[in-house]
Amino acid sequence: MPELPNAREAILDRIRKANAAANATEYQTIERNYQQPSSLDRETILSTFLEHLHEYDAHISEARPDTLAATIAKVLKSSNQKSAIAADDFPEQNLPAGFSWQRESECTTDQLNTAAGAISGCEVAIAHTGTIILRGTRKMTLLPDRFLCIVYENQIVETVPEAIARLEQYKTEPLTFVSGPSATADIEMTRIRGVHGPRFLDVILVRGTA
Repeated sequence: MPELPNAREAILDRIRKANAAANATEYQTIERNYQQPSSLDRETILSTFLEHLHEYDAHISEARPDTLAATIAKVLKSSNQKSAIAADDFPEQNLPAGFSWQRESECTTDQLNTAAGAISGCEVAIAHTGTIILRGTRKMTLLPDRFLCIVYENQIVETVPEAIARLEQYKTEPLTFVSGPSATADIEMTRIRGVHGPRFLDVILVRGTA
């Protein structure tokens, strides 16, 4: 009896054949009537982004580059945090003294699951949707109870197409999209936090980086 093809390979083979048969010229002529470039002034873009974060129950603070470390310390102290997991690429100079820091790559899954919180930067943020996009696989955005994300003013764009264009260089890498703290609802619409991610999302907007 001939060996049955692997289901995954069978599906991928069909996709490859369909892509090979597709006419690239026809794809380029598809109408794209949705908004792509920005239409708002800079301050409106920022206020729209912050409004969506408020709607998602995120906690928002603002800082300037020279006050970022102090603002991070203030946010952590407000939730009685004495330690946190830091993304591997998070700048050392922005980690305030007086806290216990551990890098993500040095943590086990159990350590991430029991951590007081995690901190990371992002690649881009979208005002239209209030979404923050991080590069790479991010267990630290799923397991700790709190997640603190640093968003620089010049990382915020108005539309999804603008964000996707900025992410072009990372198109073969995994990306994590964060829109507020984790929340879900049952059939009776009872809202429950923390089912598949952190219950609390803190965002520090760093001004003066436009």
